[in-house]
Amino acid sequence: MAKTLRVGMVGYGFMGKAHSNAWRQAPHLFPLKAKPELHTICGRNSAALQAARAQLGWQFATTDWRELVESPLVDIVDIVTPNNSHAEIAIAAARAGKHVLCEKPLAFNLKEAEAMFAAVQKAKVVHMVCHNYRRVPAIAQARKLISEGALGTIYHCHARYAQDWLADPETPMRWKLQKDISGSGTLGDIQVHVIDLARYLVGEFKEVCGMLDTFVKERPAAAPPGARQSAAAKENQPRVKVNVDDAALVIGRFENGAVANLEATRYAPGRKNQMVIEINGAKGSLYFDLEDMNRLKYFESANAPDRQGFRDTLVLQPGGVHPYVGQWWRAGHALGYEHTFVHAMADFLNACIDGKSVQPTFEDGLKNQRVMHAIQESAKTRKWTKV
Repeated sequence: MAKTLRVGMVGYGFMGKAHSNAWRQAPHLFPLKAKPELHTICGRNSAALQAARAQLGWQFATTDWRELVESPLVDIVDIVTPNNSHAEIAIAAARAGKHVLCEKPLAFNLKEAEAMFAAVQKAKVVHMVCHNYRRVPAIAQARKLISEGALGTIYHCHARYAQDWLADPETPMRWKLQKDISGSGTLGDIQVHVIDLARYLVGEFKEVCGMLDTFVKERPAAAPPGARQSAAAKENQPRVKVNVDDAALVIGRFENGAVANLEATRYAPGRKNQMVIEINGAKGSLYFDLEDMNRLKYFESANAPDRQGFRDTLVLQPGGVHPYVGQWWRAGHALGYEHTFVHAMADFLNACIDGKSVQPTFEDGLKNQRVMHAIQESAKTRKWTKV
């Protein structure tokens, strides 16, 4: 590798772990044009930050993100913080000439997303929003089939993203349930993924009609980090109002005339991380389930009646037959959630060296934000809203 790109990451929680692993693994498996160096990690809690630095493999740590962004020793800024801080960090990074990778959703709201996209355009830096599910091999294969016309004219896109981590009403508060930090609830947390995939696979949205609902109106306040509470203390824990959506439902129409119905909820007992997508067209259908992520199901209408049915394909054929898989294991050896981030970092690193755009860009993040904004407006007015 002719060049090293030094990465600075702001944040170190769940996504910080996923991103750190991907930065470490990408050069071991993909033919990269640059080697990533895990240079500096940033967070607010000094003790927790140092523990994360050691565990995740970073060389240096700082509690000041501005120091990281302005450092001449950092080439890439990776943002894995809560949503209300994305814009300030990303805009500062772009102005400092850094390439920027940002977790989804791109921004706290539409206005901030517009400012972020304008900043990276002006700075002419490489930018990507981390919608890692685009890089599931089965999704990449679905995109290939659709672009080749295998489904013909697309009629319908149906998707449901379901989790259950909030199904217990006594689950304590966290930042994803506070609108002043997250901007939205289920809509920006998980439905944004199906919005992005619907755009990626089918096309741009024209109009939407949305409904947002909150099932549990208040929850116990979060205990201080590391605190051990007695049963009595837990019972008397103050309650905090929940002001974000627990479920988000939308019907819509794409610019190409296809229709959509998308659903997302964090109140589906038994569903840990299920994302189901079915796309129907004039010539056939595609079906994908994230909980069985190495498979893609394809129905071809042209088959003879006695041969019709969904073809179940294990999308794990090395040698370039399916996108990304050729860099991994022998046929049939399963890939998982972590590998989607490795694919993203590999593509992003090569784009930084080439100075080329890499999807999904901040423009994609902005377009997703416009759809979410339209859904929020529709839910508020109870009317169809143009995107």
